[in-house]
Amino acid sequence: MISIIDYGLGNILAFVNIYKKLNIPVEVVSSSSMLGSAEKIILPGVGSFDWAMTRLNDSGMRESLDKIVKSSNVPVLGICVGMQMMANNSEEGELEGLGWIDAGVKHFTKSGLGESVNVPHMGWNNATPIINSPLFIGLEKEARFYFLHSYYFSCGKESQILSRTSYNFPFASSVFYKNRFGVQFHPEKSHHWGVKLLKNFAEIEKC
Repeated sequence: MISIIDYGLGNILAFVNIYKKLNIPVEVVSSSSMLGSAEKIILPGVGSFDWAMTRLNDSGMRESLDKIVKSSNVPVLGICVGMQMMANNSEEGELEGLGWIDAGVKHFTKSGLGESVNVPHMGWNNATPIINSPLFIGLEKEARFYFLHSYYFSCGKESQILSRTSYNFPFASSVFYKNRFGVQFHPEKSHHWGVKLLKNFAEIEKC
């Protein structure tokens, strides 16, 4: 069962429609009591970091999610701000992140690496895998995804990076640690490439 976390943010219906077309069981989860059947978790997100963290903290699901992800090792996929929430913190806000991956989130221009870059980074771009991962099976070449973000995921370790994308400089467009995966782009808006990635995630075995 794919459990999509509904804390008031993200393109929930788009994920539901994709998985229904793939004949993969899916449910929208809005309370801790509904998490018991979760075999995979998708954490979507849009908007600002602090607003997203506040909504998740207020949802009553934070403690259960921590237990399921960190203790039960249920695979989780964070998307866009949902990925950024998996870090320790963000330059966009003051609240602590989930801390599921040892990383920080930085602004493209404030980082000093992209002084001339326009933000947000918006539109289609490649995500080039740098290691073999079940998330990118069949997407090793010429896959393109839709991005919309002004902040990027800065990993604590190079080994956490799954793919890189170039926007004035190469940044981590997807990451992982154990059972925790994150993508900066929107697979639900990325046509057949995004559908393939979501299907791949559904087929990942428990770590």
